[in-house]
Amino acid sequence: MDAILERCAGLDVHQDNVVACFLSGSLDRKPSKEIETFGTTTKELLRLLDWLQERECSQVAMESTGVYWKPVWNILEGSCQLTLANPERIKNVPGRKTDCNDAQWIASLHRCGLIEPSFVPGETIRDLRDLTRYRRKLLQNVTQEKNRVHKILQDANVKLTTFLSDIFGVSGRALLESVANGEKLQEHEIRDKVKTTVKRKVPELIEALNGRLRLHHRQMMRRHLDHIEYLEEEIGELEGEIQSSLTPYRAEVELLDTIPGIDQEAAASILAEVGLDMGHFPTDGHLASWSGVCPANHESNGKKKRKKNQRGNKGLKSVLCQCSWAAIRVKDSRIAAVYYRLVKRMGKPKAITAVSHLLIRMIYRVLRDKVPYQELGANYLGNREKSVEYWIRKIKLMGYEVELRDIASA
Repeated sequence: MDAILERCAGLDVHQDNVVACFLSGSLDRKPSKEIETFGTTTKELLRLLDWLQERECSQVAMESTGVYWKPVWNILEGSCQLTLANPERIKNVPGRKTDCNDAQWIASLHRCGLIEPSFVPGETIRDLRDLTRYRRKLLQNVTQEKNRVHKILQDANVKLTTFLSDIFGVSGRALLESVANGEKLQEHEIRDKVKTTVKRKVPELIEALNGRLRLHHRQMMRRHLDHIEYLEEEIGELEGEIQSSLTPYRAEVELLDTIPGIDQEAAASILAEVGLDMGHFPTDGHLASWSGVCPANHESNGKKKRKKNQRGNKGLKSVLCQCSWAAIRVKDSRIAAVYYRLVKRMGKPKAITAVSHLLIRMIYRVLRDKVPYQELGANYLGNREKSVEYWIRKIKLMGYEVELRDIASA
């Protein structure tokens, strides 16, 4: 392996300590090495920084070990050119694993330029990423609590879900609060609590509320409803912080909002995951692969086999799938045309993944060129309807002769 760096270091990061290996020397000779172990407290990490600066080492590589690499990154970020490596791509020879050997192996690979750096956005984008990911987690928790309320209602034989499409709407919540409080509702009381067209279902709601509700059911329902209310308040405060963090990136959010299926919330999550500078990704294909919406390659002996892509940014992939479901509902759009052309032979899951692949490429171009999305229409890729010649050829392959007659002359 040809060396390209005269001075570099490799860090083997753990929860309790960091093993550093420093390599130095001319490129045409075997380098000299120094190995030192440091703690992970702030004082020890500052000592690591001083140790590197004394040796005039500005090129440092480390593994992305859980979250333990983040404190090291935060201390060294402003003083060294850091490279974060994927552990799956820099594995050492089995049977020779020690902390010192791992640090030396990372330094040796980095000296030869064989470590592909992982994408680490700036500090402001990382903060925005924490907020958007936590918002998604809270939304998942709200959904779980709602499902638990559904389960309690079925256990108590309270059939509100039969007559209300959303029991957590205005009318449904008013009835759930009354049920949890143990109130015995009369017809006129139910009519006062429900809104709009639900008033026509009052007789059915009386029957639906007549279940076998025990004290245990009411207590559990009260816990779940209180927790849902608390989570919704937290989500509201979190969305306010997200909007404040998005103030410097309002132009990029507006650009992403022009793409079908992407709203303000989705745009914030996408920006938090991919950042603003598309220079980290050489092409839109690299970004699609990093997002995990590309098909995986699995070829052996000249045969290509199907394999699900398990890699990629799972948070970004889920947001892209949600945006894809919304985008295909836009009539006469290019995205909807692509989906309905592919779903016939691929099925819905794979077709949605293909639409997500198309969306991330659009996102790349919009952020790179700073131009809004322009709808090209459903016929942008041409008319894919089967021609007469196609059907004639198919029928002949089945062993039949075809004779065409003009209906007007017949």
